[in-house]
Amino acid sequence: MTLKERVFHTILFEVIALILLTLLAVAVTGNDVAKMSGLAVSLSLIAMAWNFIFNILFDKLYGEDRESRSLMMRISHGFGFELGMLVFSFPVIMWVLQLDLLSVFLMDIGAMIFFLLYAIGFNWVYDVVRARYFKASMSNTLKSL
Repeated sequence: MTLKERVFHTILFEVIALILLTLLAVAVTGNDVAKMSGLAVSLSLIAMAWNFIFNILFDKLYGEDRESRSLMMRISHGFGFELGMLVFSFPVIMWVLQLDLLSVFLMDIGAMIFFLLYAIGFNWVYDVVRARYFKASMSNTLKSL
């Protein structure tokens, strides 16, 4: 994956996640949209940076053949990412929402479960669409030769 594509992947992931997270957080916490949007944007920025770094490291460790990754590999990828996010997001959520440790922990676990499922699904769909796009692009290039 090129640097340009990795940036596109990260931004697309976060835009969709930002919309879903804000709507879910407003529904679950009862806080106003402005407060939850601010928190969601902050967490999104943290996640974008972590996503970028984590995926580069993951690809170096397990190879860049993303299309053939097994379900178990995708689950491991999701868990690794979410554990990192738990560490980075916990203090931010605690500070913004002014909640106790247990409440923030439960919220963070809920968000982690949501994002674990979202990350697995998003990356799987992205990899399949990407593979089809590149196969079609290569086929068209070969036909024009």
